[in-house]
Amino acid sequence: MMPLRESLGRPWIIGHRGASGEAPENTMAAFRLALEQGADMVETDVQLTADGIPVLLHDATVERTTSGQGLVREHSLAEIRALDAGSWFDPRYAGETVPTLEELLEWAARETPVCLEIKNGPVYYPGIEEKVVEALRRHSMAERAVVISFDHHAVLRVKGLCPECICGVLYACRPVEPTALAVAARAEVLLPHWGYLDGDTVEEVHSRGLAVSSWTADREREMRWLASIGVDGIATNYPGRLAGVLKRG
Repeated sequence: MMPLRESLGRPWIIGHRGASGEAPENTMAAFRLALEQGADMVETDVQLTADGIPVLLHDATVERTTSGQGLVREHSLAEIRALDAGSWFDPRYAGETVPTLEELLEWAARETPVCLEIKNGPVYYPGIEEKVVEALRRHSMAERAVVISFDHHAVLRVKGLCPECICGVLYACRPVEPTALAVAARAEVLLPHWGYLDGDTVEEVHSRGLAVSSWTADREREMRWLASIGVDGIATNYPGRLAGVLKRG
């Protein structure tokens, strides 16, 4: 299990919203394709429906990736499940549904570790941390998951609820002291956008016993550079492409 790359001898290949460059993001089709292409872990986004059920959608609204309209939190689970989450990407994915977190974890328990991004802001979901932890424990996945968020308060909350969970802080900036972000949230992993990384930062993070996993690198030159500076994980929309880059060295 991440955090450190020594567990594989190379960076972890993380399927960002599944293999979302080649299948509709955050669907079971995308998660399955990611594993077929060589991903070591699948990443997804968690939000809550109007009736408090964790579902896997990136946006606070449903219109970009489904046939619906409006905020996720304004729809019941039944309404969310009735939406087409595949046709927008390609007609051959017509009928793909928005998975629940339970559905993903039931599958992942047999197949793969998961990385769960709690979406909390600008739309906030009181109690989402408890629901994520409860689901992980119900499926015996607490020690096979990395829970991350741009809301570092949510990360700290998860760590308090589930000390055995590996947690990570997302950011898109160049903090003066990146490791302080992880320390404040009791996290083990720093997750910057790849454009804010350099070798010195990776070395400093590792010297503090922490891991660094970047997002989202889709071009081969980005992938090669990230591997060369020693990151522990690389999130990509094209896991097969990254697997090829890492295999070639």
